[in-house]
Formats: sequence, structure tokens, C-alpha cells
Amino acid sequence: MRADPPSPAQETGLKVLIEAVDVTKVYTSADGPVESLKPLSFNICAGEFVAVVGPSGCGKSTLMKMVAGLLPITSGALRLQGQEVRGPQTGVGIVFQSAVLLPWKRALGNILLQAEVRGLDMNAARTRAAELVALAGLKGFENKYPWQLSGGMQQRVSICRALLHNPPLLLMDEPFGALDAMTREKMNLALQDIVLKSQKTVLLITHSIPEAIFLADRVLVMSERPGQIAAQYRIDLPRPRHLDVMGSPEFADYARRIRAHFFSKGELDA
Repeated sequence: MRADPPSPAQETGLKVLIEAVDVTKVYTSADGPVESLKPLSFNICAGEFVAVVGPSGCGKSTLMKMVAGLLPITSGALRLQGQEVRGPQTGVGIVFQSAVLLPWKRALGNILLQAEVRGLDMNAARTRAAELVALAGLKGFENKYPWQLSGGMQQRVSICRALLHNPPLLLMDEPFGALDAMTREKMNLALQDIVLKSQKTVLLITHSIPEAIFLADRVLVMSERPGQIAAQYRIDLPRPRHLDVMGSPEFADYARRIRAHFFSKGELDA
């Protein structure tokens, strides 16, 4: 099966934000080296939304942490905005599966925590936070504690916090994985709206094929561990996307093609 062409960088002239060249990851253990990622090579352009799908344990989260500089690569080259990734990166925002909110801080306080940690000007941060609160549909909930917010609203707070310092890149590791199906769909719509309006570059890790197709400009399909890129698909669906697009023949065809990489036991065909 032939996948769609990779990154649009060469054909559109867009700036490459993330560049990976033969990037590998090997962990050491008492039983010897454990290969987590085989050589990976890909580009992600500025303003592009890229989703990564694959089976559990294939190295998706490891890849994201390496881009963030939270884990070192073993070999190859990994660049963010043209600079080698060496150590934690300041120009990224990260959203995890859990919202990781401080229970003693209100929603606005959790958002402003980003400014406190980074030593940003608090007056400017409060202005930026107000803009993000409005963008994320949190107006009126700024003074609520996390336990007073639904799971979806907690993740909206987490997204606002990740965007407070206006990073060019948003990294998301299964951000909606713990939500029920209906809330997850609402959050997909909310995330699409936030990203379109903020014009951020996004790297999303997800187990959900429909979520990847609905949100992404391009989907990278990873094989079982040791992970490698089995295929790439350009998602040519008009934006903004509405939930009814999931019932279209085009959406079903993308889902069928991506799902075809899975064996019946749930692994990916490399």
C-alpha cells in the first residue's frame, strides 16, 4: 500500500520547525540494551498539525519527550527551529493525558503557574491568560478550583497553561485519552478552534485513528516496538472540520487505509 507523500516543506517552501534525521533511542537495562526507536527521519513544518498513531509501547511518547528535550536521543540528529535539541526546550508547550493541575490553585492560578515558573512579567501574563481563557471557552470559570471543573474543562486549563508563554510548538501526549467519547469529541472541536486561531504547530500523540484524522494535516503511523514510521498520510479535508465529516466517504477511506496497518491482534504492520 502506498502512503501519501511526506512533509510539504519542499513543495510549499514552509519553514521546517522540527527536523529528525535517523533519530534512535536505546535504553540500558540489567539485561542489556533495549531498542525503543529505530532510525526515524521526518520534518514538521511551521503551522502544521501532525498526529502520531501506533500501538502501546511503540515509542510515541518517547518521541515526544525527545522533541521536548526531556529525553536525550541515542543517535542521529534532532533539531527544533534549526537548533540541535540538547536539554529541555523553552520554546514548547506540553499537554499530558492528565491535566496535572494544582488542587489548591484556581483555574487562572494554574494557567499563570507557567509565568511564575518562567519568571515572566505577570501583568503581561495576566493579559495573555485572559485572551486564552476566552479562546478556550473558560470565561466565567477562572476562579473555579480543579475539583469544580469537568475533565474536559481541566484539560482546557492545561492547554491554556501550555500556551501562556506563546510557544511556536505545542506537544500533546494523549491529552483526551481519559475522557469519555462525547467529551473527547467536544475537546477535538475545541482544540481545532484554538489551534486555528493561535496558528500553532502541533505534534499530537494519540491511540485514536478518528481523532488523528479529524485533527491533523498529516498522520504518522508507527510500528510496534522498536518503533519506526510505517507510513505517512496527508489528510486532505477542508477546515474548519465539523463532526459530521467523520461520516463522509473520504474520512472512512483515510480510516480504512490507516487501520489496514494493524494486524487483527492490534499491532501495526511495518
